[in-house]
Amino acid sequence: MSGHDAVEVISAKRDGGVLSDSQIDWVVDAYTRGDVADEQMSALAMAILLNGMEQPEIARWTRAMIASGERMDFSSLSRPTADKHSTGGVGDKITLPLAPLVAACGVAVPQLSGRGLGHTGGTLDKLESIRGWRAALSNEEMMSQLESVGAVICAAGDGLAPADKKLYALRDVTGTVEAIPLIASSIMSKKIAEGTGALVLDVKVGTGAFMKDVDRARELAETMVALGTDAGVHTVALLTDMSTPLGYTAGNAIEVAESVRVLEGGGPDDVVELTLALAREMLAGAGRDDVDPADKLADGSAMDAWRAMISAQDGDPDAPLPEAKEAHVVSAPRSGVLTRLDAMAVGLAAWRLGAGRARKEDPVQAGAGVVWHARPGDPVREGEPLLTLLTDEPARFERALASLEGGYDIGEADEAPDSPLVIDRIG
Repeated sequence: MSGHDAVEVISAKRDGGVLSDSQIDWVVDAYTRGDVADEQMSALAMAILLNGMEQPEIARWTRAMIASGERMDFSSLSRPTADKHSTGGVGDKITLPLAPLVAACGVAVPQLSGRGLGHTGGTLDKLESIRGWRAALSNEEMMSQLESVGAVICAAGDGLAPADKKLYALRDVTGTVEAIPLIASSIMSKKIAEGTGALVLDVKVGTGAFMKDVDRARELAETMVALGTDAGVHTVALLTDMSTPLGYTAGNAIEVAESVRVLEGGGPDDVVELTLALAREMLAGAGRDDVDPADKLADGSAMDAWRAMISAQDGDPDAPLPEAKEAHVVSAPRSGVLTRLDAMAVGLAAWRLGAGRARKEDPVQAGAGVVWHARPGDPVREGEPLLTLLTDEPARFERALASLEGGYDIGEADEAPDSPLVIDRIG
């Protein structure tokens, strides 16, 4: 794999060239080993951001990232596997009810999740608000739980795509997060290395999403579906709306509580709709489209799977969830219909209240977040609660309130948008 150097690879991409397979293999391996310096990889990442990559280059880059670490193998399990990845949104607690629901339908769900950074909440942070629950599992524990319970949500080990872990941190501080080839290869290298048989991608689009523009979201989705399919994983993507936050809560413990209501057969309509849409795609991809997941929500078996999944990771599903020490109510300034609730504004408010982190080492507050009491299309009355802000530190309210300024509109009934939650399906 020798015969290359970093400046040669950077220059090739800087000048708009297509990187060869051997250049890609060499630079990813050398960077993982520390032979290519961070500043050199930063320059290459910026060149990729500005000049793009062709699909064969992205596929090779993804394969090189997978080859940097171990691959998991679920072929010994007694049931097929399916996984879901969301590009992240506000109030996006879907993984929590989805994993046990799909497990209750006979398909194993190995959900390797992450922590939140910025305004989008992390699944592991939410689950860590449950007393005793632990995110770190060995591969042996994960396999055992998948066989016995059928679902696991845990932290990815250091062994999967270590090249991605290193590059992800670098992109964050060099303004290269937005590069579609790097986003697609980052997500898909981990998901392919994880070894799942079927993968459903929830690609968010809108103000609260990473991709604000539907055309760029579609390009990302198509790129990832092609990578998965090329690697032999049954891959489908749904483009879903993230202009309005999901459900009625954005935070950690409050999102767990809302997820439990879904598993009890209730919960917000939009969370139920998206959970079922993704469950049906996962089941179809795993060859189990003979089961209707709605039945498993109704008969309590999804809730049984949730309790088993939490208990298996030392969590107490019956323990009371943490509550914030302080609350601040935002009242409706006038009567009418809520016509807009901006996901980004709500996400930033939740983050500033302590539900998220600015740097990956920051702690999060389990009880912090935002509850909204109306969704677009709902009537509101002047003086009644519109939003409740929750935190342990009242000094945080001021900045959270500032992020909500201009974040919602109250108008007439005919002004409320009627936009579909699932915008498109790719794959």
